[in-house]
Amino acid sequence: MHHAFKIVLTFISVFFISILAFAQPKYTTKDKKAIKNYEEGLKQYGARDFEKAIEYMKKSIKEDDLFVEAHMLLGYIYSDMNQNPKAIEEMKKALQINPNFFPGNYFSLARLQFGSGLYKDAKQNFEAYLDKHGENEDMNKMAKRDSRSCDFAIVALENPVPFKPVNVGNGLNSQYDEYYPAITADEQMFLFTRKLPSAKSQYGFQEDFYVSDKINGNWEKAYSIGPQINSESNEGAPCLSADGQILFFVACETEFGYGVDRTGMGSCDIFYSFKNGDDWTKPKNVGPPVSTKWWETQPSFSSDGKTLYFVRGVTDSNGKSNQDIYTSTLNKDGKWTVPVKLSNKINTPFNEESVFIHPDNQTLYFSSDGHPGMSGLDIFMSRRQPNGEWGEPVNLGYPINTCNDENSLLVSRDGKTAWFASNRAGGYGGLDIYSFDLYEQARPGKTIYVKGKVYDAVTKAPLDAEVEAVDLQSGNSVVKRISSKKTGEFLICLPLNKNYAFNASKAGYLFNSENYSLTENKDYQPIVVNIPLSPITKDSTVILRNVFFDTDKFNLKDESKVELDKLADFLTKNPTLKIELSGHTDNVGDKKHNQVLSENRAKSVLDYLVTNGIAKERLTSKGYGDTKPVVANDSDDHRQMNRRTEFKIISK
Repeated sequence: MHHAFKIVLTFISVFFISILAFAQPKYTTKDKKAIKNYEEGLKQYGARDFEKAIEYMKKSIKEDDLFVEAHMLLGYIYSDMNQNPKAIEEMKKALQINPNFFPGNYFSLARLQFGSGLYKDAKQNFEAYLDKHGENEDMNKMAKRDSRSCDFAIVALENPVPFKPVNVGNGLNSQYDEYYPAITADEQMFLFTRKLPSAKSQYGFQEDFYVSDKINGNWEKAYSIGPQINSESNEGAPCLSADGQILFFVACETEFGYGVDRTGMGSCDIFYSFKNGDDWTKPKNVGPPVSTKWWETQPSFSSDGKTLYFVRGVTDSNGKSNQDIYTSTLNKDGKWTVPVKLSNKINTPFNEESVFIHPDNQTLYFSSDGHPGMSGLDIFMSRRQPNGEWGEPVNLGYPINTCNDENSLLVSRDGKTAWFASNRAGGYGGLDIYSFDLYEQARPGKTIYVKGKVYDAVTKAPLDAEVEAVDLQSGNSVVKRISSKKTGEFLICLPLNKNYAFNASKAGYLFNSENYSLTENKDYQPIVVNIPLSPITKDSTVILRNVFFDTDKFNLKDESKVELDKLADFLTKNPTLKIELSGHTDNVGDKKHNQVLSENRAKSVLDYLVTNGIAKERLTSKGYGDTKPVVANDSDDHRQMNRRTEFKIISK
């Protein structure tokens, strides 16, 4: 049974029992033996001895089968024991004997039916409860919410979505529980939580992270992530950055100790660690304002490396708790901004959790029991709208969602595969991780990843350079990464249907410029690049691959601004440099015309730089026409490569 259902039904049973205790009621029976057994059963229920409580309730009902309170309490006991069919049967009997005795019975019965997937019956009883004008405001809100969900579920059952889950196998799964999967954008590293027995833990178990590597298309036997991360207390809800270099996870205050330095702000906090070769750095608390005295959990880090999505659980002054999805962004100083709650299109007065921002940075998956669904937590998706706001959430449908709790969905970079945890029959034991083909309408936007290595062009040593992709149309930086100091490697995700300027830069080096024009209607393979950065030396040149002109014209196109601003920034940071700007054409057309065109184009670039604060005496411009081709002019692609703008270092 759902955790939320248990809380609600326990609340109603306590509410009902408190009425009996304080109102000194006249029971619905006069049979003294029935009352005696009932009161003894009530004591046992209070002591949480369910078996004995059931025994006394059955004796009480045997003395008087029309004793409403005994049937009710027996129903609550069965619901506490997760025996829904028996609980439903007893609640029905209580209502048959006296429909008006306790309006909360309609609500309890409806919730039990809703949690068992009996949507038509549940709908009827929610409406009956609301007709009786239940006095509890929270129960009324739930009844209205769940009644709407019954309408949704009845239609969803008749219109199932494609769903064929497959156990991912014993590389990842074991006899223990495996859940909360995470994966790198290139799908070569899979991370998840495994729940292991532990004699040292006060709970009798501990949660640790395990990693599996993909070799020849198969997930290898999972291994512990290592002692820097895994402690003798619990680690939970892991999340990897798209390039697998940063790990975010959750640790809780009550779990601290065992000599592990993980100081918390209160309750559960989010921690982070950087990949360091084959190991990880010592985890640190993300800290305020993300970490608070409240419960922060289930992080998801956007592929542009800027925004952390997470769940915060807050308890108000009345003791009511609620979970919502928040975001915090890294500012230019590397500090987290004050977290902002997502709009009430996503967050509800109920519980949201298991947030996952897809690498396309445009599609959000999350679980909620506040939007219309199949009961308990269902998985939803929302797409970012052109104005930047999140669109109306869409339930992923039945049978992805059922009357059980569904959460912790993970979706591959290409959107075709999803993973989740389930304890369905036929697994290796407990919760296992399953994969399935995600149907077309639930898929995110298409993305591609660029993976590569930045190194010194002379020494071949790896470099920790800034790698940036900028949307040429908007001029906005889409993603910025620092390549690994140890290996020079980086991995970034780019949504399709855009044109990108792609730059790698490091102090003391010339920057490297590339251009990627990525359209939706092509099935791209990942881009793998090696990027040599040349030290700043006299006569070294850089091709400016993102400077654009209309055919046969020399006025700069708007998209050129990104690259030329980068060049202006480079010259500002290196104030002693003098450069020559050069224009080059292919060999098509009149040579004299090409010469003049190349001169004018170089001059246009010079004028732009002067307008943007670069001293004119540091710049010269020259046109070379078709005299300096980089490749033979023997194809359209080659001619395009020869039509270019360059700069050369004249003096340092």
